[in-house]
Formats: sequence, structure tokens, C-alpha cells
Amino acid sequence: MAKIKKNSHKVLYRKYSYNIKYIMMFLTVMFIAFFLPKQPRFRYEFEKGKVWMNKDLISPFSFAILKTEPEVSTDKRDALENLLPIYRYNADLINVVEDAFLNEFEVKWRGATFEETDREQVRQSAVNLLKYIYQKGILAPQPKHQKGAKYYDFSLLNNNVSKVVSSQDVFTVQTALQYFTDNFKATDLRIKDLVINLVEDHLQPNILFDEKMTAVVQTNTINSLSTTRGMVQKGELIVANGNVVDDETFQKLQSFKETYEVQTKTIGDSKLVFLGQIILVGFIVSLLMVFLYMFRKDIFADNRQLSLILLVIICMLLALTWAIKIDLPSLYYIPFCIVPIIIRILFDTRLALYLHLLVILIAGFFVPNSFEFVFFQTTAGMVAIYSIRNLVKREQLLLSALFILSAYFICYVGVALLREGTFDEIEWINFAPFVVSVLLSLIAYPVIYAFERVFGITSDVALIEVTNTNNKLLRELAFKAPGTFQHSLQVANLAEAAIFKIGGNALLVRAGALYHDIGKIENPQYFIENNTGVSPHDKLPYEQSAQIIIKHVHKGIEIARKHQIPESVIDFIKTHHGNTRVDFFYQSFLKNSPEKFVDENIFRYPGPIPFSKETGVLMLADSVEAASRSLKNPDAQRINDLVERIIDYKLEQKQLDNCDLTLKDLETIKLIFKTMLMSIYHVRIDYPQTV
Repeated sequence: MAKIKKNSHKVLYRKYSYNIKYIMMFLTVMFIAFFLPKQPRFRYEFEKGKVWMNKDLISPFSFAILKTEPEVSTDKRDALENLLPIYRYNADLINVVEDAFLNEFEVKWRGATFEETDREQVRQSAVNLLKYIYQKGILAPQPKHQKGAKYYDFSLLNNNVSKVVSSQDVFTVQTALQYFTDNFKATDLRIKDLVINLVEDHLQPNILFDEKMTAVVQTNTINSLSTTRGMVQKGELIVANGNVVDDETFQKLQSFKETYEVQTKTIGDSKLVFLGQIILVGFIVSLLMVFLYMFRKDIFADNRQLSLILLVIICMLLALTWAIKIDLPSLYYIPFCIVPIIIRILFDTRLALYLHLLVILIAGFFVPNSFEFVFFQTTAGMVAIYSIRNLVKREQLLLSALFILSAYFICYVGVALLREGTFDEIEWINFAPFVVSVLLSLIAYPVIYAFERVFGITSDVALIEVTNTNNKLLRELAFKAPGTFQHSLQVANLAEAAIFKIGGNALLVRAGALYHDIGKIENPQYFIENNTGVSPHDKLPYEQSAQIIIKHVHKGIEIARKHQIPESVIDFIKTHHGNTRVDFFYQSFLKNSPEKFVDENIFRYPGPIPFSKETGVLMLADSVEAASRSLKNPDAQRINDLVERIIDYKLEQKQLDNCDLTLKDLETIKLIFKTMLMSIYHVRIDYPQTV
């Protein structure tokens, strides 16, 4: 069996990198198209109060005119107001009350000193009155049904037969007791008091409110209400070209649109709709890939970064699909501005704006008033990008949210005035979805952190964290190799000033400068800036000394990865010496052992050479700062010659061949290095004397 070589998967990955891109593109297009709504889209856009700019619209089929929401709400309210509450008559309750009354009556009568001959007459008279009262009914009134009046009508349900009854025509517990008191006759007042007290104890309503039945009737009544008013016949003119879309016409158009969308769900070919979505989404994704290939080759070449961008597109369009599926009241609840925020922080302004426009263009096919939607989201996205030029403070995200909300507000007021022509008609409650959307956009901060970890992308926020000199690794460098730490700080200042002037990522350069010599934590005494006495190299062969010096690059990469330093910062560790020689030990070897064969690779750094402006500037700053320490009496001329010599030497050694540094950039870098070194060494400039 053939043995699989170590890292063969990386070789295969590089070999089939382009194939992977095409697979990612295909899966993205299919995934998005699969989940997008499948009904054909209504072709016309219309707004109330605007002129109908399309051709005359003739109805291709008959359809009912839908009522407006206020009309439906009014109908529901009127129907509920006219619906009587339902009460249920309990005919069996009299038997329970009568038995309880008679049992207690017998006990009370025996305990009293009344004549036994009167017992039956009193008993029967009380029972007859109770039966009459319960036959007429005792109501348990509900204050909510009275609505401020003394009496109210209700539906009385008895043996599944309903009739309308007024509360005035039945008893309450109080009126029933009063009726009994007025009509019960007894020769002995003690007997009357006894019976009335017993009746008062046992009286209870037998006409009770049936809340469940009332709710069922209310629901059925509301469901039975018509949601339409009138019809538009087939062949009838809905709106003519040039006419203003008034309230009536707007409702006809809205009804036509909803009927059309319902019919096309059953009539239209969903497969062809799916094909149309594949074509459109595929075209949009292809435009994105062409853009990356032409203007951001670094991202195009990195499938990991490319997958992040495609994932952001998928997630936003899935959120849109989900909102449409659950019939979200407003699609403006979706935080579309989270896309430009994330892409701006992780990549750049141009890509953020381009990607945001592509997402909005796709979404525009599935939202009502698509032009208005695209206008709102495009302007808000542009403001989001402008407001987060560099995310270096947490409050910037909150300020960005405030700016986005302001952009939405300006657009909302402008569009409302354009449509209504008055402040009085603006529906301010409809601005609430924009507020929610802006609040949801704040989740960009934790999402960015997650993307950094998963996809290995470094944002400015991450760079700020690693450049904090109080973090564990830099504190260890300052303690174990203080000379190297001071050297790194000076290199950071030089490189940052230079890259800021010529254009580049100053924060990345500073991070790279602080960590470029982190490998010197191991064996710091072998490096001259940390040596305070006899050099340990004096006892070592030149080849071994060179290898110890070179090793700090490999060790630095190892230490940085162990402490999870971003790869973009580790690139500075790899490239800050390029593939140059350790010339001091190389020349010493040649001088002291001319007869020996020398393998130059022993004295040469592994590389690679710098491949960006940032890594190139750091190499120059590192070499210039280190060499400047050897100047015994630094003055303007010596510093000038030093900077010129070192940068020219790097050019001769072809260390800057892969950088996109121009000759103009190099002249600017030289000037900045000379100026800053003169300040560091307090060199006075000789000014010409004036006459």
C-alpha cells in the first residue's frame, strides 16, 4: 500500500484551489435559489398619490376588491359591538336550592317554638315563591356588559334555544330577595324573619355568563365577515396611463396584486421560477467573483476569505426568506446594514459597498416597493461604511448605529413628504422597524469576533488587542529581552510613520513591528541589544552563531502561533529578514577561514522576502534602526548616509521585488526615517546664515 506523504492534503488543496472556488460558487447559487420564494413576482410598482406611468392596466381576470385594514377593523368592531353576550339558564339549580332550603327549614322549625299546624303552609308558600323566582331567572350581571347603563340585553340559552332577554326582565340576587320579602306572608313576624334569612342564605344565580360560548360566537362572527367589497370584472380597466393612483385605485391594484400572486402559486411553473432565480443569483455571484479577481486578488486567491463572503450573502438572503415565510409585518426589521459593517471591518470600504449593493439588488426582487427599499438600504449602508472607517473604539459601533438611524430617518421623512405632501399624514409608527433594524445591527460586533476565530481574519479590533504592550507575551519580551523590546518599539514608530505617509495599514505594521523579534525571548543574551558584557558568540564557531541568530525567526513563528497571534502579524516575523545573509558572521568566516568551503545557505535566513507594502516597510525600518545603534557620533550626514546605504542594499539584494513599493514611496520612507532618527539622536540641523 502506498504511503501518504505528510501534508499531501495541502498539496491537493493548492492544486484544486480553482475547482474549490467553482464548487463554492455553485453551492452558494443553488442554496440561495432553493430557499428563495418560488412564486412569480408582480411586475408593477405603484404608490398611493403617484401617477401611473405604465400602460393602461386591463384586468386579465375577475377579482374581488379587498377591504383596507381600517375598513376590516371597523367591520370587526361594529360586529362585536352588535353581538350580544351569551348567558346560560340552569333549570336544575332550583332543585338543589329547594332541597337545601327545606332541609335547613325543618331543622330551624323544630328548634323554634312555632305551631306545628303552620309549618306546612309556611313551607309550601316559601317553596312556591322560590320556584317562581327561579323560573323567571336570577342573573349574575357582568359590569363589562352594562357599559355604563343600568340594564342591558343578552342572549339567554335554554335547552339549546336562544332568545334575547333584557336584564330588566329577570331578577338579580338582590331583587329576588326583595321580591321574596315583599310577597311572603306570615302571621308571625318571627316566622317571616326565619324564612327570609334562610332564603337569603340559599339564593344563587341560575343565569350565568358563558364566556367560552360567547368567544366562539365572536370568533365565528369575525371569520364570517367579508373582507371584500365589490368586484373588478375581466377586461375592466383598473387604471389608465397618466392617472393618479387614488385610494380606490390603490385598493384595486393591491387586490389585483394579491390575487395575481395567489393564482401564480398554483398556475405558474415553479421550476421555471427556480431557473430564473438561478440565472439572476448566478449572475450576481459571478459579478462578485469578477470584482474580486480584478481588484482584490488576495481575497480571490484565499478560499477561506471567499467562503466567509459567500456565507454572509447566504445568511442575509436566508433571513429575508425567513421573514417572507413568516409574513413579517415589515421587511425593514431585517438588519441589512450588518453586511457593510462586517465586510468593512474585516476587509475594506470598496468591497463592503459592492457586496452590500449585490445583496440589496437580490433582495429587491422579493420586497414590496423595491425601488424605495433599495434606496433606503443603499443610503443606510453607505452611511454605515463611512461611519466605521476604522473600528478602534467600542463606542464607534454605537455612533455608527446612531448615524445609520439618522440616515433612515432622513430618507423616511423625505419619502413620506414626497408621497403625502404634508407632515400631518406621516405615519411615525411605521418608522419603528428601522429602529429595531439598527439595534439588531449591533450584533455585528460579536459576529466579527466569531468570523475572526473561524476564518482566521484579522480586524483592526484584534490588532489593537495584540498591540497592547501589557499583554502577556510582550511583557515577557520586555522582561527577558529588554533591549529587543526597546528596539521593537523604535521600529514600530519608524514603520508606522512611514506606512501612514505612503498609504497602508499602520495598525498592522505596528503589530508586526512589536512581534517581529519575539523569537529572541529564547536565548536573548546572544543578541547584541541584550548583551551587557562578554558576548557568548566569542566561544562559538561562526556557523553555529549564525544558526542561533537565524533561529529567532523560526522560534518567533512558533511562539506567536502558540499564543494565537494572527497570521497576518506572523507574516512580519517570517519576512523581516527576507532571505538575506547574517553578514557579520559570514564575513568573519570568510576572513578567518579562507581555505574552507563555505555553504552560504548556513548563513542565510529562510525567507520569504516581503510581499506587501507593510512587510517591506518593516524590513527597512528594522534594518535602519538596528544599524543606527552602531553610529558612534550620529549627525545629520551619518544618518543620511546610513539610511541611503541600507535601503539601496536591500534593493540590490532584491529583497523588495515582491513589494508594491514605488521609487516615490522609497524616497518618502527615506525622508521619514532620516527625520525621525535625527529626532531620536537629538541631531541639530545646520541652518544657513542669513545676511
